[in-house]
Amino acid sequence: MRTPATVLMDAGENRGDVEMSYWESPGKTDEWYTPRYIFDAMGVDFDLDPCHPNTDYPMTPVHTYYSMNGLDTPWFGFVWMNPPYGKRNGLIPWLNKFFEHGDGVALVPDRTSAPWCQAALKKCDAALFVGGKIKFIDADGQQGKHPSNGTILVAAGGRGTQALKTARDRNLGTLMEPNQ
Repeated sequence: MRTPATVLMDAGENRGDVEMSYWESPGKTDEWYTPRYIFDAMGVDFDLDPCHPNTDYPMTPVHTYYSMNGLDTPWFGFVWMNPPYGKRNGLIPWLNKFFEHGDGVALVPDRTSAPWCQAALKKCDAALFVGGKIKFIDADGQQGKHPSNGTILVAAGGRGTQALKTARDRNLGTLMEPNQ
């Protein structure tokens, strides 16, 4: 098991190598939900979703959720995290807290050239590169049509790692376990 994480990167840091490209620009909404087949592949239920939309979204197998102030509220148990992507470097504070917590699975965009992604892949206990592009569900319950990039599930801790191994065994994607 890894020790508590250090800061991945300062969320306010302005470096030329983290400029957003046109497909990473914020869209009209951050409200895109993870399809049920992702959870079915992992075969687990989660204790907490700290980034849950303020809806009764039925596909997330979670016992408790925060729809507001997820970064400021204490986390507990086995965490599912699909953080908001909208702001430039907006994932960084969420990933920092996720790795500090150390028990869960986080869904992030497959942007392996981004410094935050490189840091997360070095910190995680396992990463599953999801095969194909996930067509997320919009706020009206409709499946998205043309995802712009792929997805990585990153694990912190033993339960998360086992969930990703199960998903790999169910052909969800390719598993990477960094050198410990």
